[in-house]
Amino acid sequence: MNMLATTGPVIPEYAKHSVSCVVHNHTFCWSWATSNWSSVLWPALRQHVYLVLIAVSIGFVLSMALALIAHRFRWFEQPTILVTTFLYTIPSLALFELLVAPVGANLYAAEIALVSYTLLVLFRNILTGLRAVPAEVLDAAEGMGMTRTQALLQVELPLALPAITAGLRIAVVTTIALATIVYTIYDAGLGVPIHIALGEGPFKTELICAAALTIGLAIVCDGLLVLTQRALTPWLRARSHGG
Repeated sequence: MNMLATTGPVIPEYAKHSVSCVVHNHTFCWSWATSNWSSVLWPALRQHVYLVLIAVSIGFVLSMALALIAHRFRWFEQPTILVTTFLYTIPSLALFELLVAPVGANLYAAEIALVSYTLLVLFRNILTGLRAVPAEVLDAAEGMGMTRTQALLQVELPLALPAITAGLRIAVVTTIALATIVYTIYDAGLGVPIHIALGEGPFKTELICAAALTIGLAIVCDGLLVLTQRALTPWLRARSHGG
């Protein structure tokens, strides 16, 4: 007992290796990733998903409304494209900073900026999908006694799904990337650990983990949208197999 008391605690060999890995900033320290998953990486990933989900959802609702109006009234298309194109061409960092003065450095400013970048892509893809529906299909729907609203919901929107999904895929992946710079005005998302890691030498492990999670999130979301499109458009699969 006296010997143990005088020698102090015994540090396991693996702990020495893990500390050495972090101290010497090796390419990747698995021990750091596992010990910081619940406190750093997982919260940042959840916040990132939250930021993207809100932005794309709001952007999709707005774009769908604008596209339906432009589909009904063609004169509405050009002004909408001009405004959404203008918003899309503003550099992201500049837009984030511009929104701080009127809105504040908060979630609202971050979401306004992210939503604005989804509008052009979603609006054009939704409108393109709606206008790609063959005229003879619409004539057949009218001949069956469908109202304009019924034809829209049961014929036009289902046939426009491939184009709409394509727009969603671009919007989601783009928003996931843009959300990494939200940290400039709002302390949330995977951009926070990336920014911290870059300021620490950079600290390679944290940078690799955050970047890998961002890329993985984009790949998973894109894959889920592809699977969703296939599930909602079984006639396209049947046509391809038949061909």
